[in-house]
Amino acid sequence: MKTITVYVTRADQARNPYFYIPFEVPAGTTRIDVTLTYPKAEDCIIDLGAFDPRDTGYPTKEGFRGWSGGARDRFFLATDDATPGYVHGEIQPGTWNVILGLYKVPEAGADASVTVRLDASPRKLEPQPARTFPVRRQAGWYRGDLHCHTFHSDARGAPELLHAAAKQAGLDFLAIADHNTITQRRYFHPQSSPDLVFVRGMEVTTAEGHANVYGVDEWIDFRMTRPSDAHVLEKLVHERGGLLSINHDKPPIAWEYEMPKADCQEVWQSTWLAWNWIALERYQERLASGMKLSAIGGSDFHQPDRLMPEGPLVLARPTTVFWLPELSEDAVLAAMKSGYGYVTESPNGPHLEIRAGDVPMGGTTASLASLDVVVRGAAGDRLVLIDAIGEVAAVDIVGDEFSTEVAIENAQKFIRAEIVAAASRERLLAEYASLLEGRELPWQLRNVDVAGQPIRRALSNPIYIGS
Repeated sequence: MKTITVYVTRADQARNPYFYIPFEVPAGTTRIDVTLTYPKAEDCIIDLGAFDPRDTGYPTKEGFRGWSGGARDRFFLATDDATPGYVHGEIQPGTWNVILGLYKVPEAGADASVTVRLDASPRKLEPQPARTFPVRRQAGWYRGDLHCHTFHSDARGAPELLHAAAKQAGLDFLAIADHNTITQRRYFHPQSSPDLVFVRGMEVTTAEGHANVYGVDEWIDFRMTRPSDAHVLEKLVHERGGLLSINHDKPPIAWEYEMPKADCQEVWQSTWLAWNWIALERYQERLASGMKLSAIGGSDFHQPDRLMPEGPLVLARPTTVFWLPELSEDAVLAAMKSGYGYVTESPNGPHLEIRAGDVPMGGTTASLASLDVVVRGAAGDRLVLIDAIGEVAAVDIVGDEFSTEVAIENAQKFIRAEIVAAASRERLLAEYASLLEGRELPWQLRNVDVAGQPIRRALSNPIYIGS
């Protein structure tokens, strides 16, 4: 056993928010236990993780052994098992590092003590679970949530509970994007099935912004420290064949890095009234600048340690809906890339489909004179069509089964659709008020005119105009 005490300051944090404490691991070690102690307070929060000797510094491809952020103050990893968020397997001899994330450091600095215990008792060497490839061979509209968490990062609930919540919500696919780690796949790789396909995800989580990585089996280095590191992240993801999505670009955790060549943007996270109009404004600006970004949504649900009943703040609020030729992870990823789908308020939320002739959402048409729209489940609400300049048309939705052809003149760059609450507005505001139970507004919404905000019920992906 060895205890190492360091004094961390705001100057350390400014130089590099990741602080490394090295320790030596001899050959034959089969288990490592680490405990962190520090004066945790509102202004003192230190994250925790580990790297083995293969770490080459940012951006490394190997050496990551776990991350728990501020959710844990201790972990173990062994050849046969590990704390959620940490990678079991071979323990390489040499210099390891405990990594401290200096998220919040008090003005006076703080002492942080790390205690390391090593054990060489005989243990099996357990492999990592292999990815599975379930397929439901039927074309159609499929529903899923592309952003949620388990106790492999900062949620309290086990993967089994999240699995049950997804089935309760009637989802077809689910992306589990735990913070800076991929160890949730110990459960989700073998449990993926044609009934509920699990999509590989990881949330790259820093103090300056969050992004989701999809469709990559390998861990992606999250240790970004400069605005330009967004382009490093983009390269790391794309060279592995994955997709990159910018998350919840709104208060309180907006994207402060340079804008990379992302594939998607999370335009809707959690309840609509949690600043999502800001994320949508930034998405609109990027489309207007000429970027092609698929719009997706995710609840960012942190599974509690019990199964919650269905309601406005649980899994799949909002839900992302794609047209798929079959249900499989590859098909979901392809639809995320192409944008053939929409985001709606819940698994039973309004259906919204736009088409320009034979060109579906996410596609490109050389010219546009009219748009075919199909809406279900939004009687009395308002259909709004938007191009790069702004609103180009608005139509009252008459009936729960509604289809129309809207003439479009001189649309610029793209056309997309929104369902804005009208008849349903008072009901939705009442649901939101009931969530607060008399408490002040969450998500730093104090002094914000939430009641005056338009409430979107569904958002389509754009159809692009031009070559």
